[in-house]
Amino acid sequence: MHWETLEKARRKLALEEGAVIKNWGGKNSVALIYPNSYSLGMSNLGFQSVYGILNQHDHIVCERVFYEDSEPVSLESQRPLGDFDVIAFSFSYELDYFNAVRILKSSGIPVFASERDEHHPLMIAGGAAVTANPEPLSAVFDCFAIGEAEAILPQLTRVLSEGIESPRNELLRELAMVPGVYVPIFSSGPVVRQAAKDIGDFSTTSVVLTRETELGDLYLMEIARGCSRGCRFCLAGYHFRPMRYRPVESLLEQAKKGLQYRKRLGLVSAAISDHPQIDELVTGLRRMGAEFSVSSVRIKPLSDTLLQGLSESGTKTITLAPEAGSQRLRRFISKGISEDDILSAADRVAGYGFKQMKLYFMIGLPTETEEDIVSIIDLAQTMKGVIDKYRSGIHMTLNITPFVPKAGTPFQWLPMAAAEDIKHRIGMLRKGLSRKGIEVKADSIEWALVQGILARGDSKLGKVIDSMPKVTLAAWKKAYVKAEIDPEIVHREIPWDEQLPWSMIDSGVGTEQLRAELEKSFSK
Repeated sequence: MHWETLEKARRKLALEEGAVIKNWGGKNSVALIYPNSYSLGMSNLGFQSVYGILNQHDHIVCERVFYEDSEPVSLESQRPLGDFDVIAFSFSYELDYFNAVRILKSSGIPVFASERDEHHPLMIAGGAAVTANPEPLSAVFDCFAIGEAEAILPQLTRVLSEGIESPRNELLRELAMVPGVYVPIFSSGPVVRQAAKDIGDFSTTSVVLTRETELGDLYLMEIARGCSRGCRFCLAGYHFRPMRYRPVESLLEQAKKGLQYRKRLGLVSAAISDHPQIDELVTGLRRMGAEFSVSSVRIKPLSDTLLQGLSESGTKTITLAPEAGSQRLRRFISKGISEDDILSAADRVAGYGFKQMKLYFMIGLPTETEEDIVSIIDLAQTMKGVIDKYRSGIHMTLNITPFVPKAGTPFQWLPMAAAEDIKHRIGMLRKGLSRKGIEVKADSIEWALVQGILARGDSKLGKVIDSMPKVTLAAWKKAYVKAEIDPEIVHREIPWDEQLPWSMIDSGVGTEQLRAELEKSFSK
């Protein structure tokens, strides 16, 4: 192992507060891997939370690993992955599947479960991406944690501690009995997604702090979990049910702790404004002198107390998500906001003196026409007129994301738009808005299509990913052609009677309920 790899890990560790260093003697060892950069992984509160939960157990030593160009080693003790009893990956995004396979290859660990035995680490995957659909990696991992860590880990860690020395198949049989654990070679019945019943029983906050991340100046705090809105394209509203809020009293106590480490707090939730005590929380934070940030604010409801608190905290950028330009398309996706709501939000945001407004829109949505794209242009121009009257110099940016259908949502059966259509519509937006001083940024169309295949894919994709010598679009295309996978599958509407690859997952929202919700979108 190259000394530069070890020194790089030691330098990162030296800049951290809160890393857990344990003696390995008599303990089960877990390598917790975020298959992307250190900066992104350490800004992920779910990843940090799992690290904290595992290290609360005296019989477990958990160390972190991130995607690097060199041979992967753990941060805490700089050990190679082969030294660990368990390797656990956290997947927030489907495109990180490529990095996961590269990590295993760099470590000399066989990619496929069928090629590993008791001498290799047990491989576990969790996170939002595989909770929705684990099948693309079902040939790679021994088991999957379907749902929330707080609900699954207590029993899973007990089974591991009692059976880690057992023959691999015997251990996997025991794991298959744990609620929320999917073992591809044994699980035949529904695997029920697990959710923590009361998030007020525990805190979900930053465990390790470092300045070397995207959010290095923030102490992160989850204030709520789930989303009650039910937008038909969105995982958060369907895979993180039920909606749960932390009481303001416990949040203020967590904030006091966080302020010992950072003067700025990052409030985390899919629906910050929906917290029933958001005004009370903001008032309490400001009274204790805390500055705070949020990733985005909901257009409706939009709290003036929240906006004022963000402004006083020095926040420069506010993010809103209209998602679609026309009222027809917003009804289709069940966004639940009107143009008046959007313009009112823009007016109120501009009135608080923020310097930048980011707007998120999706394009390529089912039933979308060029008229809907023109509606985005018209809406953005009208919003620009609203904010310009304040003469505050606020800059407006549109972030454009291609629609990607996700497993377990009402839109799981619907096709993605053709790349040519998406490209043309992005061009329409740029042409219509660039002269108005509105910046347009767009995600990669090609990689969005790859994500679409992975999000609804089956077990054949593991071999496709494994056969890629490097992570490029050219390598991907060559690999799926060799595997005889039709790339046009992502543009196909899935028949309702077709068996879905993720049908073994019981998300808590039944197929009939998803179908009924989809039918509503077409009936309006």
